[in-house]
Amino acid sequence: MVLFALERVTPLPVDQAWLRLTDWERHADVVPLTRVTLRTAPPTREGTVFVARSGVGPLAFDDPMEVVTWRPPARDTTTAAQCRLAKKGRFVTGWAEIEVHPHGDGGSRVIWREDLSVRLLPRAFDRPLARTAHWTFGRAVDGLLREPGSQGRATRY
Repeated sequence: MVLFALERVTPLPVDQAWLRLTDWERHADVVPLTRVTLRTAPPTREGTVFVARSGVGPLAFDDPMEVVTWRPPARDTTTAAQCRLAKKGRFVTGWAEIEVHPHGDGGSRVIWREDLSVRLLPRAFDRPLARTAHWTFGRAVDGLLREPGSQGRATRY
């Protein structure tokens, strides 16, 4: 099991950052070799289920997730938006939590926390898994927050 957190600051307003981070199908555009399929009809809410299928051929696996907390941005932009996902796969388990806070003059601070377990992976692999997950999810968050067609990225913390 590995627990990691990412933090990014972006000039995007809270509602725009939130929409980009919770557009589940768009995650496939920024995570290589991944396809995302919604299993419940939009809009996203508690109980929404989607599956990220990652890998190639016989090395691919499903990562089904359920939204267990859904607090989109409030009209008063002083409170954080929050989403918590429960990972319910046979191979990957744990949870992910996304928070989007107001920051500065109209921007946002994003916090992504994840508790990730890969079944049958010995604990000796926790450190390399943590580094790989931190790098992979960091690139994904940067890609989701990036303006389409832009090479810019959010500030890392």
